[in-house]
Amino acid sequence: MDAIARLLHLIGAITWLGGMGFMLYALRPVAQAQLQPPARLPLLVQVLARFLVMVWASVVLILVSGGYMLSVIGMARAPLGLHLMLGIGIVMFLLFGWAYFGPFRRARQAMARHDTAQAAAQLARLHPLVLANFALGWLAVAGVVLLR
Repeated sequence: MDAIARLLHLIGAITWLGGMGFMLYALRPVAQAQLQPPARLPLLVQVLARFLVMVWASVVLILVSGGYMLSVIGMARAPLGLHLMLGIGIVMFLLFGWAYFGPFRRARQAMARHDTAQAAAQLARLHPLVLANFALGWLAVAGVVLLR
């Protein structure tokens, strides 16, 4: 059961971090360079909508598998890296919730109204939150690997 929990945890983390990396360093820059806002904004909002469904699934996988693994080890016996991962993970989940129910939701609503200026403004607010979560995710990975 421990191996399955670790596998599910990794699947969730890889999906979330990999997707953020793709959005930040592949899709977004190319879309900005090659597409004008009337074409770029619907693309980014629709891709984000699909990706964020995967992030919700990843959050569930990470919380359930991480909770199980910590319950087996016990908080008192868990290495510093696991405590660090837990703390960072909580911050990441909170940032994700803020991003999803804040700027992303408003960007979707703006696109539904064909208000591209508002959609662009909301996506601009979303970007630093994704950057922060991307950095925090790698910090959590480094912490659990280096502080065992």
